[in-house]
Amino acid sequence: MDNRFAIPEYITANEIKNIRKQLKLTQKEFAHLLNCSKPTIERWERSSEAITGPVVLLIKMLENHPEYISEIEMPEKIYPLRLYYMHNQNICTIIDVDEISKNIKIANYTDNVMFKAFGVIENPDYDMYMEFLESRCFPKSRDKMKLILKDLDLPFYDTFMIIEKTEGRMAEDNFWIKIER
Repeated sequence: MDNRFAIPEYITANEIKNIRKQLKLTQKEFAHLLNCSKPTIERWERSSEAITGPVVLLIKMLENHPEYISEIEMPEKIYPLRLYYMHNQNICTIIDVDEISKNIKIANYTDNVMFKAFGVIENPDYDMYMEFLESRCFPKSRDKMKLILKDLDLPFYDTFMIIEKTEGRMAEDNFWIKIER
């Protein structure tokens, strides 16, 4: 055997079904976790043939580390507005906001302090949130700001409206903000 890694060549339908049940996930939730379709999960779970490919390693990892699910699980949305602070396609911080009561709640999905929306601060307040938004926009003192606002089709400088238009993207960095209402 010239295989360098101690992983099986295949898994069975029962192994897939058992790990899904152990994780207490529906077929739809499990499909979302594995980044595949629900019909794929259904097909695997009733297959009489060996199941091969990258899913073998992933299933074995989930069997050995089921606690990993809690690390990547999205928190329940508790406020009307949710912002995803992203680096490329990776979620760094989820920010739930209640603009009326001025409350925010965050969940970080990175250990890299430089990639967290609020750095080392785990419980930022609303003023810190507003500062964060402003940091993802061009400054109010920008030369020819009125021309930039006109290009963005905005009547005045408002950090949230600017982020809605620009996704909070800044020149030469890979961070951006996705907004969900």
